Amino acid sequence: MNDVRDWKVPKWPFLLFGALLFAFAYLIVWKSPHPIGKWEIIACFAAAGLGSVMGIIPFLLDYRAMGKAIEVNALSAVAEKIQDLEKLATQISAATSQWDVVQNQAEKTAAGAKQIAEKMGAEVREFAEFMQKMNDSEKTSLRLEVEKLHRGESEWLQMLVHIFDHIFALHAAAMRSEQPKLAEQITHFQNACRGTVRRIGLTPFAIEPGEPFDATRHQLADSKQKPPEGSVVAETIGSGYTFQGKLLRPAVVRLREAEKPAPPLPSHSTSIELPAKEDEADELPLGSPD
Repeated sequence: MNDVRDWKVPKWPFLLFGALLFAFAYLIVWKSPHPIGKWEIIACFAAAGLGSVMGIIPFLLDYRAMGKAIEVNALSAVAEKIQDLEKLATQISAATSQWDVVQNQAEKTAAGAKQIAEKMGAEVREFAEFMQKMNDSEKTSLRLEVEKLHRGESEWLQMLVHIFDHIFALHAAAMRSEQPKLAEQITHFQNACRGTVRRIGLTPFAIEPGEPFDATRHQLADSKQKPPEGSVVAETIGSGYTFQGKLLRPAVVRLREAEKPAPPLPSHSTSIELPAKEDEADELPLGSPD
């Protein structure tokens, strides 16, 4: 390719001629009598304009020469590329033959990959089925363990309730024994036991005498007996229990008997025989209701 610098036009003659024209315009202004006449002004402007044009002309010629050089270089490049087309055609034919070989190899590779994918899919399905079976087995084992834990927890709670029923009965007996020291010791023992089981969520409770009967928190020793309306608790004969805020067993209570009106005095009797005092009812057994 031709270098663009070889196409540059020498600028010094044009610049020298432009400088001479500017000097001529200055000489006209300097030597003419003032005020300057019309023709002197026209001559000055003409000389200055012609000098400016002479200064621009070499750059315009350089621009045109550069364009020609670029065109020649482009034509040379195009000619070189046209010469390379035959080599490119030969390479394309060789690549086409090689592409046929590659395509055949690719088809064989795709068939092998398909077989591998089918085998992998079958192995994945078998592995998924195996994992599902293992998961079901683990779930069954965990379910059995949870059921065992629930049964153990239920048996453990029943055992604690049975023990606390005996402690409550012992405390009630101590309170009826009219021995303050013994009753105080048994009360401390019961409170200590209750404080211990409160840490795990088991809370025994008793009903204060005189409290209205509430079927949700109270029950009678005889579950078939229906308490009359407005019944009042006389005493607690079995503690109630809550476990972690849920009612585990209602308190077993005895109701206060309703006051009966006094019988009328006989008109022809001089003495009244008082009935013998009935023995107090035996204490009802304590236990968790079904």
